Amino acid sequence: GSMIDKVTFEKTTYAPAPTRFEAGTPHIVGVVGLSAAIDYVQRIGLDTIHAHECAMVAKARTAISQINSVRVFGPEDSAGILSFEVEGVHPHDVGTILDETGVAIRAGHHCAQPLMRHLGVEATARASFGIYSDDSDVDALVKGIERVRKIFG
Repeated sequence: GSMIDKVTFEKTTYAPAPTRFEAGTPHIVGVVGLSAAIDYVQRIGLDTIHAHECAMVAKARTAISQINSVRVFGPEDSAGILSFEVEGVHPHDVGTILDETGVAIRAGHHCAQPLMRHLGVEATARASFGIYSDDSDVDALVKGIERVRKIFG
């Protein structure tokens, strides 16, 4: 509602902008959820979140760099994500095996095909970390990658 001013068989007139473009009920649940998310982030603080994500990525980078045949991509001071490949194993297979161990990652070209060509890879695996991630998540990722290596030799 609220986008129409008057409707007759002869003519329809619309409300002034921006109301005319907002048909139906506003996304109230989404607005309430967004408000709660903003409060949550503000309570913790962006600097704290950034520092935590950097620490998680640094720990994961160090740990998986020590696994034979694993190549890590991206800057050393990356926050939030860690891209990698397991030599001889397609990232989708890595993702499937990790999923079986309860670790969710993203696998593919991540909408960055020119970068993939530049790096000389078809795709990568990518682990993401957030404020809710902890050392057990890094440990599970490492254990899962070690399982990938065992399965694929």
